[in-house]
Formats: sequence, C-alpha cells, structure tokens
Amino acid sequence: MHKGRIVFAAALATMGLGLSACAGDEGGPVAQDSPAASAPASSAPSSESPAADSGDDSAAPAEGDVTAPGTELKVGDRAVLPFEYTSEKKGTIAVTVTAIEKGAEADMAAFGEKAKGMTPYFIKMKVENVGGTDLSYASLKLDGVLEGGAGTGVVLFGDIPGKCDRESAPTEFTTEGASYETCALSATKSSPIIGASFDEGDAYRDSPVVWTN
Repeated sequence: MHKGRIVFAAALATMGLGLSACAGDEGGPVAQDSPAASAPASSAPSSESPAADSGDDSAAPAEGDVTAPGTELKVGDRAVLPFEYTSEKKGTIAVTVTAIEKGAEADMAAFGEKAKGMTPYFIKMKVENVGGTDLSYASLKLDGVLEGGAGTGVVLFGDIPGKCDRESAPTEFTTEGASYETCALSATKSSPIIGASFDEGDAYRDSPVVWTN
C-alpha cells in the first residue's frame, strides 16, 4: 500500500465530488481538507423536491428518465443521471448506492499523519450505462454528506484495498445495460456521514441528488 498525503485546499468551494480518478505525486491516495466544503450550503437537498419522499418505489425513475436535481433517495434506490467524463465520453448513467459503511480510523493509515482522527466511510454503488455511449474507463465518485446537508470538509482521492476499491468502468462499458460495481471513499473528523451526494454539472451543483440510509 502506498503512503498517501493530505493536501489542504481552502479555496475549494464544492463538497469534493469528482468524476475522475486522481492520485498523489507518489502514486498514493490523496486527501484534501476543504474548510469551505464543511459548511452547510445551498447544495443541501430541498425538502420541496417532488421526489423528496423516497419511502416508496415511486422515487426511482423509469428507465431513461433523468432524476431531478434535489431528489432525495434511500440507499438501494436508483438514480438516472447525466454524465460527462470527458468531452468525448459522456452520456447517461444509472447509479444505485447499495451501502454506506463506516470504517475504522486505522483504515486511514495510508493517508499519513494528517489523517489521524478521520473516520472513513465506504460508499458502495452499482453503475449502469443507460445511454449506450462509450464510457469505458470512466470513473465516478460520490461524496459523503453530514447531517443537515453539509459536506465533510475532506476531499479524498484513493481507495482502501479490500474495503473500498475504486473501480473504473470496464472496457465493455460501451452499450446500454452494461454495468459495474465500485466504491467511493469519504471521511470525516466530526459528525457521522449519513448520505452520499452527486452534484456534477450545472443542474446538480446547487441541488444535488442525495442518498441516505
């Protein structure tokens, strides 16, 4: 396991969601501490969203429908979302968050001394190709959400082998119905992580789709 590092990035204004994989200069995992991300913002899901009450199957959109910004879902629900990895690789995907699992502080050892006090959470998901475009080798990252809709204040790039392995889309992720499973790593030094958020693209930046247990 590579020794990671933590980078402080006070200027970062989002909750740390990304649609691409990154690594540290030495190839190890990277954590960026973002004070701006830890404060509640307009990106918290709105209770006025038509799909905010996801206690029944009506929360999951029909095949091909795009999930509205601000939708609140439960773990196990499926969201259909616009996806742009690069200008050439873009389309529509479906994301089902299958679990949000709490890890142990010891799991963060690869991130070095500055990770002390951080508790990791493993956001596990299934990703499907809905649009049938070539999205091979693309990767998706959801971010953890605290009670009240705040971001964690920590941006992580990397994984914890055997517990949270971040997988890119396989070579055959080019046709409608293709799918794969992956995990996004999030961490917090404060309140527990209670949800996972997708806020990519103009429509979702201020009104993300959020899954909670």
